[in-house]
Amino acid sequence: MFTSGSTARKLRSICVVSTVRVSAADSPLTLADDVPIDIEVSRSSSDRVYRGVSYAAGATTLLLMALIAFFLVKSGWQAIHYAGWSFLTETRWVPTPGGGTFGVAALLLGTVIIAVIALALAVPIAIGVALFITEFAPQWVRRPLTSLVDLLAAVPSLIYGIWGAIILQPKEIYVSRFLAAHVAWFPPFHTTSVTGHGTTTLSDFASSGFLAGIVVALMILQVSAAVMREVFAQAPPGEKEGALALGGTRWGVIRDVVLPFGRGGIVGGSMLGLGRALGETIAVALIVSRSTQTHDLLEVLKSGGNSIAATIARTWSEASGMSTSALIAAGLVLFVVTLVVNAAAAVVVSRSRSGVATEI
Repeated sequence: MFTSGSTARKLRSICVVSTVRVSAADSPLTLADDVPIDIEVSRSSSDRVYRGVSYAAGATTLLLMALIAFFLVKSGWQAIHYAGWSFLTETRWVPTPGGGTFGVAALLLGTVIIAVIALALAVPIAIGVALFITEFAPQWVRRPLTSLVDLLAAVPSLIYGIWGAIILQPKEIYVSRFLAAHVAWFPPFHTTSVTGHGTTTLSDFASSGFLAGIVVALMILQVSAAVMREVFAQAPPGEKEGALALGGTRWGVIRDVVLPFGRGGIVGGSMLGLGRALGETIAVALIVSRSTQTHDLLEVLKSGGNSIAATIARTWSEASGMSTSALIAAGLVLFVVTLVVNAAAAVVVSRSRSGVATEI
């Protein structure tokens, strides 16, 4: 009866639709009855043991953090109660066993300055290292190069400090003097001892916060590069190949695909590196010359600098009474700042889903 193939196909589709409608109408289930079904999973003994160990490890970590915070608050409460809110605003650090005048304002400022210098130097290098490993390096070079970068984390802080004080400092002071003499228009490089009415000897630039920042930058390079490398490696290959197929250059692919995709990794790796830089102790203590003058701390090229961790390392063996409590209270401030920075980094990494900038 039907001679047209298209007409026959239409008839078959009508029959199928009718059948589906009838079966749906005759079905005892309605849309209101579509409720989630609880599926019970019977876990094996090994799964239960693994879950128990995982929960115990997480709970132990939180318990240790709480115990550390409790110890710091309890041991430093004497100094906090004695100094009051001035503990956060006082720039002088002259604690005595019976009292004295002390505060963490200058020490915290020096800590932040050294960490920011380290971050400004380490992040661009970390991005370049991560991009080279994931985008440019041949396959046979990537694994040994990755292991070599990761080995930076295995070098003790003491070695970095000795290397910075003995090897790097004699060469870095010439760089600092050049920057102070020719780039003084840039506020961080303005130094009164050179651009003003002071001397121009090389000793003016020894043991500076800038030198400490360079050494700490080498120490946080591995942390930042590792996070960025893992994120860059997950960039969608389909979008990268599509950009190349449309005539894009290698740098164009990195700029338009890889970097937007890895934005969360860049921010997260930077903040994790900042968290470590804030707490660096031995390397900074071996390099910077002890100073609590705010103007000396702000002139990063000038000899002088300090940090909370370095102060604790230098004076702990000689402290007693109120001095010990003041040092522990300073450690509490550093603990809180570092915890906030690392928590913020975790939030950024978890909420900044890589690739959102490349979605259509």
